[in-house]
Amino acid sequence: MRIVSRVVFLIAAGGLILFSVSNRETVSVAFWPLPFIADLPLYLLCLFCLLAGGLVGVGAGWAVGHRHRRELRALRRRITALKRELTATQSRLEDHPAARAPLTATRQLPSLVKEPDPAAPPR
Repeated sequence: MRIVSRVVFLIAAGGLILFSVSNRETVSVAFWPLPFIADLPLYLLCLFCLLAGGLVGVGAGWAVGHRHRRELRALRRRITALKRELTATQSRLEDHPAARAPLTATRQLPSLVKEPDPAAPPR
């Protein structure tokens, strides 16, 4: 998998280099309400837009996952509280006097497996 990711990275880097070399013309970029005009190479403008779009996508993904991360933190706190409660209950059970007494059956439980009747004819 590492080799595949490196090959994909090299192909993408080669494509970006070819794109940069082929599009060196300058373009004027003006932001309407501002009085500034920037002269940038076309490849730099395209790469900046690509980077800005990637950052917006990552930010949107992070914002969408916020609810899931909050629920996960709450569940982790609940698990920790339940583990503490279980440990406390187990220690109380170990200290209980009935836990030290031997277990004795008060009545015989019926068997779930039926014994074959020796007087019955074989099947």
